[in-house]
Amino acid sequence: MSLPATIACFGDILWDMLPTGRRPAGDALRVALHLHQLGQPVQLISSVGDDELGRELLAYTADGGLENHLIQQSKTHLTGVVKTTHHHGRAASWKIVEPVAWDYIQCSSAVRTAVREAQMLVYSSLVARHFTSRETLYRLLLDAPFKVFDVNLRPQHYSREVVKYLLQQADLVKLNEQELTEIMGWLNQPAEPAIALPWLAGRFGLQTICVLQETGCTLLWHNHEIYTCPPAASQDKPLNGSFFLASLLVDWLQQRDPAECLRRASTVNAPPTRVERPILSSG
Repeated sequence: MSLPATIACFGDILWDMLPTGRRPAGDALRVALHLHQLGQPVQLISSVGDDELGRELLAYTADGGLENHLIQQSKTHLTGVVKTTHHHGRAASWKIVEPVAWDYIQCSSAVRTAVREAQMLVYSSLVARHFTSRETLYRLLLDAPFKVFDVNLRPQHYSREVVKYLLQQADLVKLNEQELTEIMGWLNQPAEPAIALPWLAGRFGLQTICVLQETGCTLLWHNHEIYTCPPAASQDKPLNGSFFLASLLVDWLQQRDPAECLRRASTVNAPPTRVERPILSSG
């Protein structure tokens, strides 16, 4: 018998369609997998199409150790994909296809029960781009005892009004430096963290805010204090945001000191996702 879930992740699971093949992706999927790797009981709430890509994603999550009973299968919408194109001499471009199955996550009794029984609900702005999943999320936010907003702004897939509402509902928020600057710009406030974080917390009633800076430094505002952690000397690549959040939440549930939670989440690189199924050819 499985352990009771303590963290519920609500959101997108999809395929990243690369020139070299397709790779499982999605904000909710990545955080859920990392939580499981850290030994944390987790439930993933999402939807895939009743198609071959959906069945492959279900097999992938099962291989990764996740339970699939809260991943719905849509008869009317296809499994989500991101189409990535590489350009010579220029940055890659990508398109998050819509609408897809995870835009239509239904608020079933099983989903509501899982969220009520979880200690945390994790969600991002992307899953709220479409009315159906957005309304499901809004209802679940009423049931969740502790709400974690993993902001993840994706151009053309969010509105200011929805992001502000999701901030207002949150207890803990994780965002990067660019997202902090953009949101503070909407509110006509300075983006300097020492000023922005306490102002943002007061404006939206937030308990905790985490910021990942471009320099690799991480910040955490909690109980009117700002904690900082410089990048690790051995860190040779950008901090993995999904693993940072998963690690932070695991330690947060154990009621570790905020500074220790930040240090541990900021200085450990994400382990590889160890599943049986490798990247698949797009052909």
